[in-house]
Amino acid sequence: MENLPKEIKEIIKDCYPYIKEFNPAQKHVIESGYLETKDNYVIAIPTASGKTVLGVMAALKSILNGGKAVYAAPLISIQNEKVKEFKKFENHGIKIGKHPNSSDLSVMVFESFDALTRFSWDVLRDVDTLILDEFHMIGEYSRGPTLECAITRAKIINPNLRIIALSATLQNMEEIEGWLDAKIVEHDYRPVPLNKEVLNTEMFNTSNKNEVVVKIVEKAIEDNSQTLSFVSTRLFTESLANFVSGKIKRKVTSEQKKRFKKVAEAILDVPKKKGSRPTSTCLKLAESAENGAVFHHAGLFNEQKEIIEEEFREGNLLMIAATPSLMYGVNLPSRSVIIRDYTRWTSQGPQAIPVFDYEQMSGRAGRPQYDDVGFSYLIAKSLDEAYDLQERYVHGEVETTNSKLIENKDAIYKQIIAQIASNLSKTPEEIQDFFKMTFYGYQMSNNPSMALFADDSLKFEIESALEFLLKNGIIQATPSGLSATPFGNLIAKSNYSVETAVKLKEYALQVESIDLNQLIYHLASTPDLPLISFKSRKSKEPVREMMAKKGLFAVNIGNPEATTVALIEWIDERNEYEIENAYNVYSASSRRSAYEASLLVKFLKNIFETIGKYNHSKDLDYISARLYYGVKEDLITLVLGVKRLGRKRARALVDTFGEDLRPYSLKQLQNVEGIGPKLAEKIKIFSETYDI
Repeated sequence: MENLPKEIKEIIKDCYPYIKEFNPAQKHVIESGYLETKDNYVIAIPTASGKTVLGVMAALKSILNGGKAVYAAPLISIQNEKVKEFKKFENHGIKIGKHPNSSDLSVMVFESFDALTRFSWDVLRDVDTLILDEFHMIGEYSRGPTLECAITRAKIINPNLRIIALSATLQNMEEIEGWLDAKIVEHDYRPVPLNKEVLNTEMFNTSNKNEVVVKIVEKAIEDNSQTLSFVSTRLFTESLANFVSGKIKRKVTSEQKKRFKKVAEAILDVPKKKGSRPTSTCLKLAESAENGAVFHHAGLFNEQKEIIEEEFREGNLLMIAATPSLMYGVNLPSRSVIIRDYTRWTSQGPQAIPVFDYEQMSGRAGRPQYDDVGFSYLIAKSLDEAYDLQERYVHGEVETTNSKLIENKDAIYKQIIAQIASNLSKTPEEIQDFFKMTFYGYQMSNNPSMALFADDSLKFEIESALEFLLKNGIIQATPSGLSATPFGNLIAKSNYSVETAVKLKEYALQVESIDLNQLIYHLASTPDLPLISFKSRKSKEPVREMMAKKGLFAVNIGNPEATTVALIEWIDERNEYEIENAYNVYSASSRRSAYEASLLVKFLKNIFETIGKYNHSKDLDYISARLYYGVKEDLITLVLGVKRLGRKRARALVDTFGEDLRPYSLKQLQNVEGIGPKLAEKIKIFSETYDI
């Protein structure tokens, strides 16, 4: 630490007391002149090698010199984790938050930073340093285009902005270096050495991959360590956790059993606190947890996922079976990582995972400060397959990271709207100039095979996109250039896809009176509503029957239909247990889906008003509230008027006393389960202020 400026050294020592000295990778970065220069940097070192601390140092340098820094991450889970980690800096007078308006160091998700580049130029110009976490996601289909266009705009608006990209090692680092005008610093040091192996079922005299997983978990139990297992689907996470749980129950001690029992009880408490009996998924999860093995996927309650993550970190679980999405977003290192499935289901059928994803999952193995080695096990079905996997993944090279900007049509639309709405581009030529400055533009113009087609290809894509945007009333041509319509400005200021906005506008133009069930089905057909999925291939007839009962016709019954039915039941005050049992869906997602649906309805209301139809505004406010709170129409005023009352207590109040609560005393109100003195006081004030 002797090479650090004094103030930075003191803050790092205080906030990261476990760092006694920097590791070789960190020293390599610092000794490259990282803190003496204002150059852009790409820091490419392995997982768990201390990239965050290096990013923090650059931020601290700017802040201590009177400037501001933004730390941008791809996911809200990472954002929250970093805010919590950086809060310690407030002891040194550094304000931490989620927006540069109110903080010295702000942690933002990529989409929020993108919004900053579109509409908050003065704020952006006050930012001196931008740290980009998980920068390798620039090649990802959905978030990559947002990231590269936000960086491009930021460089235009604030040319003096210093960019620090924290990344896994990529195949085409020289392209990244050229595009960012950055210095690349790479190092292969891992604080915990990683041992990669390919195992096969024949080695264990079995044909079942799950038996191999059990053997690895049993070895981990002997070593007093833990295991992360990656499989391809939610259903497989559940079946693997259940299988392992049954096999290892005789291997765990009575003391471990007590700890596991507490975890299981905490898991079952989550739905109870929300007014629902535990669903069959909850019961299955708790049953597995009692032997130390659990599953983790998007069909669980958020609080259950948080319990699993925290208890795993505390050493109170032996194995998590998860889908690959866990490799991003949650810091859950483990001594052993098992990759049971190397394929993933796509719209084209099963596809082999990229080498990059294999590296990301393997990189979770080995916990700094705990392990002296990490193990990554890829499981094959046969010896021949094992040889192939060894060559492809263990010895293979990571794929080239390419921009997905042009492949993602919605991203092109969105970024053109952003350029026009923010007055950065007024003509097709100016839009083309902007796209030439993106990572896509750089790759095309610097590729000897593609450079000849770069201009014509880009011109065609932009013209096609402009034609679509003009046709749908999102932009308009004026004598002074292209400008955004009120509808276009609405899209530009939202995080919704253009496809969603266009679908909702078509609905708004066609509808005369709002049919609640039809509207919910329409919302479920947009790409921005998180869908509630079926748990298995069991009969989908209950969903079809409910759709028909509500006057909704569907040829195929899939997740949009499951989501529609679940949300219809949700606003009829059915709980997660009832919805899951009735329709065989992952109903723990109902609250999140309903919350997002309520926001989409507000967006739809804005669209209605933008096209001059104001007569539906009140109805849409009611529908949004019903989705948000999960209530029938008669409870809307009560749940809106009394904060934190919730639908269960609101229904109990009305069922007990009727809709007029004025005649009842505080003591009588407290007879309803869950209502204490403070809440009773709020209810009393509300009932006397409003005529229910």
